[in-house]
Amino acid sequence: MSHFAKVDQGKVIQVIVAEQDFIDSFVDTIPGEWIQTSYNTHGGVHYTDGATSDNQTKSLRYNYATAGGNYDRDADAFYDNQPFSSWTLNTETYVWEAPTPQPTDGSSNWNEETQSWDAVE
Repeated sequence: MSHFAKVDQGKVIQVIVAEQDFIDSFVDTIPGEWIQTSYNTHGGVHYTDGATSDNQTKSLRYNYATAGGNYDRDADAFYDNQPFSSWTLNTETYVWEAPTPQPTDGSSNWNEETQSWDAVE
């Protein structure tokens, strides 16, 4: 089984699990097109069992599509909505990045007001 995203005007409307044959023969009256997405792809890297896959040819469209997310046809990339106005989209991975990297020691949440990471206790 594969995953397919219904995309209309750059927005992901729906994501389903289906066989390619179903997509090819499906009579769909709702505007948009079905585009395959990979559940195991993030930031342009394909993963198998949580580790980087030896077969990167399975990496599809940078990220797994999510309903309400975006699709850039020119880049052939799925990406989420901007989480905070200060974050920028990395066009090499199509993942949003904070102005400063998230600390790796402990858990933290982004604070848009202070433009910093707050430790979670």
